[in-house]
Amino acid sequence: MKINTSASVVIRIFLWLMMLVGGAYLAISIDANNPFFMSPLFHILSALFGLALIMLAFRAAANGGRELAKGRDSSMPRLETNRLVTTGIYRCMRHPMLFGLTLLPLGWALLLGSPTFITLIAPLEMLFIIFMVLVFEEMEVKKKFGTAYEAYAQEVPMVNFSKKCLRELFTKKKIDKD
Repeated sequence: MKINTSASVVIRIFLWLMMLVGGAYLAISIDANNPFFMSPLFHILSALFGLALIMLAFRAAANGGRELAKGRDSSMPRLETNRLVTTGIYRCMRHPMLFGLTLLPLGWALLLGSPTFITLIAPLEMLFIIFMVLVFEEMEVKKKFGTAYEAYAQEVPMVNFSKKCLRELFTKKKIDKD
């Protein structure tokens, strides 16, 4: 099976999957005798919150990805761009997809109902994702788009918590059919 994307993207996706699976395994093995982990009520409540958070994370990724796709021509690999995108949600924040996906570890932890994952491992994974964005993603886009990206970065924050921007990020969008 040929993957039509860059090695950098494949490595990041692999790291995220390893964190989610490895974090779950570690946390569940630690929580085996935790009374919260054994409580059906805790599992039901945490699973509902986790499912909602996962849905929001994927919606943010989809909304950002749809807009980001406008920045590439058909010869570019999936999840790559050859034009700087500053429209749609990218007018509000520079990394909407990654912001949404930063919520994924906590949503997964809540869905599994693991107190250790919720309180310790997921927050560490979220910090690692933020670190990856700050170091790798920012470095790559600065290299790719140069002064245009630097000017954009001066005007648009990495993440914007205004109600308007969060509503645009998390609202389900209709798919354009051209």
